[in-house]
This record gives sequence, C-alpha cells and structure tokens, in this order.
Amino acid sequence: MDRRMFLLGVAATVAGGTGVTWAGYRRAATAPGPTVAELQHDWKQLLAKGATVAADTTPVVRTDAKWRSSLGAAAYDVLRHEGTERPWTSPLNDEHRAGVFACAGCALPLFTSAMKFDSGTGWPSFFTTIPGMLATKTDHKLIVPRTEYHCVKCGGHHGHVFDDGPPPTGLRYCNNGVALRFIPLQA
Repeated sequence: MDRRMFLLGVAATVAGGTGVTWAGYRRAATAPGPTVAELQHDWKQLLAKGATVAADTTPVVRTDAKWRSSLGAAAYDVLRHEGTERPWTSPLNDEHRAGVFACAGCALPLFTSAMKFDSGTGWPSFFTTIPGMLATKTDHKLIVPRTEYHCVKCGGHHGHVFDDGPPPTGLRYCNNGVALRFIPLQA
C-alpha cells in the first residue's frame, strides 16, 4: 500500500464515522415504506420464494489454513484478520436485485436487499440487519472507538456500524463487499 492509498483510506474512514450527512440517500429514505420489523422478517419470504440460503447459526470452526484455502486473499484478509477493502471496489455497491446478502465465509444470511441503501461511502451499506446474525464489539484500532460487527456463525469480520444512517433506524452498517456474497431471488 502506498502513502496515497493509506491517506485516502484514513480520510474515507474518518469521514464515514463523523456523522457526515449523505444527501444521496436521505431523500430516498424519507419515502414511506415497510417498518424495520417487516424488513427484518423479509428474508424468510425471500427464502420461501426461492433464495437458497439457510439461517443455521451453528458455529463454524476451521483452521487458519482451511480458511485461507476456502476464501480469496481479499476475503480472507477482511473476514479473518479484520482488514478493509478499498472503497468503491465492490460490485455489490451496484447490486439492486431482490435477494439476500450472506456471509462469504459461511453463507449465513445477514441482510436483505430491502435493507440496503447507497451511503455514498464506497462500501455496501445497510440500515438494519436480519436479527441475531451479527455480534458486535468495540474496535480501538483508530483514535476514536468504533463498533465492529462479526458474523455469529463463523466469527468473520464484516465492518463497522455508525449512527449516521437513514431513518427509520439511523444506523449505517458499513460492510466490506468481499465479506458478502449476494444470493438473488430466483424468478
């Protein structure tokens, strides 16, 4: 990583956690829509309609060598070593089909497409989660403590949650795209 990329990454991280208003999603978020509870249960309807993903939270335990061989280099760095992908590099930023966003490490469903919004940060962002699929801890790696979240099944790191998201939750789950796989609703 060169100095320029490091500084851009730090700037993006600081801007992402400082409560910056992202006008691009504020407009869309004010439109009436389903409640958070309805969205959190939407994934079950997606499953019934053909999305092939299971919600089994039985812990996955693998050796580091097994994780390394089963994940790509970028996903391994993020999921197993709490790395961060460069902003605006994930094709999931532009994913707008109906479906489920699952953990790339174990396929546990974490978010539905209805929970996704464009935060303008360069990472796939969600304003709520499928209940019970993520665990949080405080991250002290930067000067300001942040809330980090992990998959409850495999322990894979996904990103950080901030309180500058759209209504109705006001939260922004800022996820590394390489830590997710998208499972589209089958037509």
